[in-house]
Amino acid sequence: MLTVTPPEAKPQDESTEVPGVPVAGGPLPHGTNVAVASTVTVADPDDLVSTEKTPTLVDRVQAFRAKYEKQEMALFFFAGFLYDVLTLSPVDDALTEVQNFVYLAFLAGLLMLEQRYPEGVEPPKLLQKVWRFREDGLHFFLGSLLSAFTLFLFKSSSGFTPFVFLAFMFSLLVANELPRFRQLGPVIRIGLFSLCVTLYFASLLPVLLGRVGWWIFTLAVALGCGSIYGLMRVLKRWRPDDAALLLRTVAVPGFGAQAVLLGCYLLGVIPPVPLAVQYSGIYHEVKRVSAGVYHLTSEERPWWKVWTLWHHGDQEFSLRPGEQPVYFFRIFAPKGFAPYHVRVRWYYDHPEKGWTSLGKGYLATVSSNGTEGGYRFYARPGAPPKPGDWRVVLETEEGHEINRLGFTVVPDERTEPRPVTVDVSTLKIVKPVPLEEWLKTQPPAAAVPAVAVPAKAPAAAVPAAKATAAPVPSEAPSAVAPEAVEPEAVEPSAVEPEAVDPGTEATEPAP
Repeated sequence: MLTVTPPEAKPQDESTEVPGVPVAGGPLPHGTNVAVASTVTVADPDDLVSTEKTPTLVDRVQAFRAKYEKQEMALFFFAGFLYDVLTLSPVDDALTEVQNFVYLAFLAGLLMLEQRYPEGVEPPKLLQKVWRFREDGLHFFLGSLLSAFTLFLFKSSSGFTPFVFLAFMFSLLVANELPRFRQLGPVIRIGLFSLCVTLYFASLLPVLLGRVGWWIFTLAVALGCGSIYGLMRVLKRWRPDDAALLLRTVAVPGFGAQAVLLGCYLLGVIPPVPLAVQYSGIYHEVKRVSAGVYHLTSEERPWWKVWTLWHHGDQEFSLRPGEQPVYFFRIFAPKGFAPYHVRVRWYYDHPEKGWTSLGKGYLATVSSNGTEGGYRFYARPGAPPKPGDWRVVLETEEGHEINRLGFTVVPDERTEPRPVTVDVSTLKIVKPVPLEEWLKTQPPAAAVPAVAVPAKAPAAAVPAAKATAAPVPSEAPSAVAPEAVEPEAVEPSAVEPEAVDPGTEATEPAP
């Protein structure tokens, strides 16, 4: 048998020896002119040219926005709020009410769809393309409504207590723009929706019914509760097995917001929308010189008292014997509003007892005059006040504050005539204008003011129960001079006898 033995296998060297070529890594032989294999990679010249895209203007703007995202959010928020301040129509504007209703309808629809298709549930094909914008839409409508209602409340508020609620509303408006707030989900959004519904009816019902009062606001709360109940009924049909979830995410925040609003109103925290004082001031004298024209006399301010530039009249009241401060104000109510009562209260900052009410105040009857200028009224405390800090407060019959104005009484020992400034208040112009400017706008025949109306006999005072109060500089209650009756806007001048306290100083009623 023939056997073939295979050749012995020897390990091969990794390097291949080529005659005349040195081994890589080995020493070069002397006197040998050979090429050495290089291990360095030579770059292609085309690779040395940067292929990165040059940023465009749009790219730079986007990068800048990403860097200052929070500052951009704050800037756009305050710009939008300022735009609303400058462009918001009056509370009785029909277009504004219709717009707010449409916003509420869209908001309710988005909230129901959000509950119908929560996270993890795919929406129908019809909504898939726009579904990712639902959150932006929700917060757009919430921001617009909160902004409008905050401004309505701001115009109807004065003093510290209503501003607490305004601060709460403004904080909600700011929080609505924050990403962390948005991540809280539907619970917060349902609560804000419930808040907006009630505030909408609280501003709409007084315009439609021509009334203000606790029962109007209670009706608004009832309608707000009805909207939350209707929302729950619809969602229960869509998700019958999630009753506990609906209770937690819809009922609790929705009805909870209604309870908070009702409590705030009963405590006097919510201002009496739509009533709003458009102007108020303290003067030495208020005189009707012609139909619809009043002269408001105040002491001329020295140029160096720069802190008085924002004063209305004599908020630093220099008192001479026999003088009284006059509180002049003009209050707005929607057209067609029924006559209503407001109360003027005077408060003195007693050195020992603090702020003390001067009697029980004066209950006056005012009404809408059909113009944006509002209904004008003025009142005196009834006796010369003591030097010190004073405050006059205008409130509704139920005690909701509409306006307050502080002033300081300073004794004046001078006997020479004081330099005075005369402003003119007209029917349709809200803020009084200097007499010189007003005369320039009048024809020559009308520029000369009419003779002051002669005084009539004081109105008879009907005795009423005297409210007990600690001794104060003066116990005489307020006296109010009603507005004039003008052909273009009838403003009744009747004063209810039962509202006048004993000893009331009757002022001259307008003819």
